[in-house]
Amino acid sequence: MEADVSEMRNELQSRGSLWRRIQLECQQLHTELLKIKEYKDMQEIQIKHQSSCVQLTEKLENENTELLLFAESQEHQEEELNKIRNHVYREEQSHCSEQERMKTEISDLTEELHQKEITIATIMEKASLLERQLKMELETKHKLLTKQQLLEFRYQVIKSENRHLKEMV
Repeated sequence: MEADVSEMRNELQSRGSLWRRIQLECQQLHTELLKIKEYKDMQEIQIKHQSSCVQLTEKLENENTELLLFAESQEHQEEELNKIRNHVYREEQSHCSEQERMKTEISDLTEELHQKEITIATIMEKASLLERQLKMELETKHKLLTKQQLLEFRYQVIKSENRHLKEMV
């Protein structure tokens, strides 16, 4: 009986350890989720920044139109205008490629988050199943222990009756 109790205690400790590891992993996943949300907030700030860049680009285009009017009379102004156009084009290309890179990164992070959420859900299901199994095993062990104690008590009673009968004989 002591061996069974010891074995049951060891198994409970093992399952408790497993439960703590699962909780730690959940905490780590939660921390990663917070980091991803923080990164998403930064992305939104960058998108707002990009919108202001678009306004600046529109402003630059308006200035380019004014430069074209002056360029008819002066060749030097035309060279400057071409330089500005090239710069704006490179900035737009750079901006577009950066925007595509960010979209890809956000997509990858979203997929990773989805996978981690699935993992968390699976772990929680397994933990719940293990907890139910443990409760059922504990109930069974408790019933067996109670039954054994009852049998021991009956044994003691019969033993006592036997002794009494032997004395009478």
